[in-house]
Amino acid sequence: MKEVRYKRVLLKLSGESLKGDKSHGVDPKALDYMAQEIKSITELGVELGIVVGGGNIWRGSEAELEGMDRATADYAGMLATVISAVALQESLESKHKLDTRTMSSMNIQAVAEPYIRRRAIRHLEKKRVVLFAAGTGNPFVTTDTGAALRALETDSEILLMAKNDVDGVYDKDPNNNPEASKYEHITYLHAIEKRLRVMDSTALSLCMEHSIPIVVFDLFKSGNLSKIVRGENIGTLVSEKDII
Repeated sequence: MKEVRYKRVLLKLSGESLKGDKSHGVDPKALDYMAQEIKSITELGVELGIVVGGGNIWRGSEAELEGMDRATADYAGMLATVISAVALQESLESKHKLDTRTMSSMNIQAVAEPYIRRRAIRHLEKKRVVLFAAGTGNPFVTTDTGAALRALETDSEILLMAKNDVDGVYDKDPNNNPEASKYEHITYLHAIEKRLRVMDSTALSLCMEHSIPIVVFDLFKSGNLSKIVRGENIGTLVSEKDII
């Protein structure tokens, strides 16, 4: 392995990042860009798991507001994450020649393996990029919580929260407030108490309980991903200490 700080990483990709410049769906250009960034860290020898969202296709919370049963809406959202994962897998394999596996928390074996923890770890050990779809397989739980859970289960050393509209965590929304200040480092407790834009509180509490450091960063600045795994200070670090 080349000089990297983290041997095994869990990357959380939002569904929003997959749509690129489109209003919804999957943008091939965005997929190709992300696949290239992912390839850059696998070439360093990093073992990589990825949790993908489905907000580019379906949002359960919005469907609930329109009158749909929340559990049903969330199950539809889980299916949307499978679509996202399969699309990214195709780009990783066909264009960038990476060995990948998609594992789903829902039983959908025609397109994805069932999620089994020991099998997932074995795939990672064999340097396969593992795409985790369908969240946790349960309604009322976000893909953020799914990412925190998969990071724990696969013994990942860090959880990377990729963003496409912000380069870290701010005290205010930087897109609406030019006076917003960016944090270089915050503690889990501070992030929870201030309700900062990191991830949902359940996922953040899970990371805090098990001391999994989180980095919130801009995925669409080329090279950020490889810089983080090499140990450079990119984005915002969420942990108990400044040095991890």
